[in-house]
Amino acid sequence: MAAPEERDLTQEQTEKLLQFQDLTGIESMDQCRHTLEQHNWNIEAAVQDRLNEQEGVPSVFNPPPSRPLQVNTADHRIYSYVVSRPQPRALNDAKRELRFLLVYLHGDDHQDSDEFCRNTLCAPEVISLINTRMLFWACSTNKPEGYRVSQALRENTYPFLAMIMLKDRRMTVVGRLEGLIQPDDLINQLTFIMDANQTYLVSERLEREERNQTQVLRQQQDEAYLASLRADQEKERKKREERERKRRKEEEVQQQKLAEERRRRNLQEEKERKLECLPPEPSPDDPESVKIIFKLPNDSRVERRFHFSQSLTVIHDFLFSLKESPEKFQIEANFPRRVLPCIPSEEWPNPPTLQEAGLSHTEVLFVQDLTDE
Repeated sequence: MAAPEERDLTQEQTEKLLQFQDLTGIESMDQCRHTLEQHNWNIEAAVQDRLNEQEGVPSVFNPPPSRPLQVNTADHRIYSYVVSRPQPRALNDAKRELRFLLVYLHGDDHQDSDEFCRNTLCAPEVISLINTRMLFWACSTNKPEGYRVSQALRENTYPFLAMIMLKDRRMTVVGRLEGLIQPDDLINQLTFIMDANQTYLVSERLEREERNQTQVLRQQQDEAYLASLRADQEKERKKREERERKRRKEEEVQQQKLAEERRRRNLQEEKERKLECLPPEPSPDDPESVKIIFKLPNDSRVERRFHFSQSLTVIHDFLFSLKESPEKFQIEANFPRRVLPCIPSEEWPNPPTLQEAGLSHTEVLFVQDLTDE
């Protein structure tokens, strides 16, 4: 998009022109400039008027032809001047936009009404002043709304004009013009009234900006507080999760410790039970006895006699009952090298006896630790 021509615009006006185009989305730079000029380069008022148009609210600068104020003259000619919005709405807009509001009460039967509307109110320079520097509202006193406004303003004669603005936090009449007046005089008096009271609008605008800044600052502080609060809550949540994780870990360790204690206790009880169930050891001179030397995984040796007719399970139970034996093990013979089937299995549901296993009167058997397998 081409940059706006700046030959007759100040830097401030150029910035306002670009800002207005950005806020409203109007592509035509000429249209943006024309709108701002209508509002005397008051960007806030221009943007608000644009938003009003988008919401279906008539603009004071583009009034609908369906709502004219009809002025009936003595010679039956009709002059029209647009009523921009209902009077309460006009007051609210002037207050919100911090603009002057010019109120015209039309006396249908007054002798000067026709000339005032035709020669003064409809003069191009008067219309230009109204369009660029103020909001405008007009109504006949014969209409209900016009009559109510007349009762409030208490005019003495017609034509009647009142200038209203926000002053000291309330909408106040700051100028009254009564009777027939020429265009130049009207422009001079309206300009004088506005210049004399412009400081109030400037002061209110500054106060409003300060309030807005205070509100923005408070909002930022609230957001910062909420962000800090959420951060603190998140930290607290993580701390709770960490405490819960440690608690569960400690509980798990405690459960494992208790389980290990139960396992060891059960194992010890099982060893004692196996020891009690072992048959008596045969005497050395018993011809059916077998002397077995066991080599344990810790390189220690254990010797005991068994009977040829006893099951290999007895050998396993004896070793299992020993304190130094591993929890899980197998027994191997060396010549020939083989694993003795000491506990029931699919291949050996009933383990063989020492004699069936081919053991001699003296044997050396090796205990293989299988605990970690």
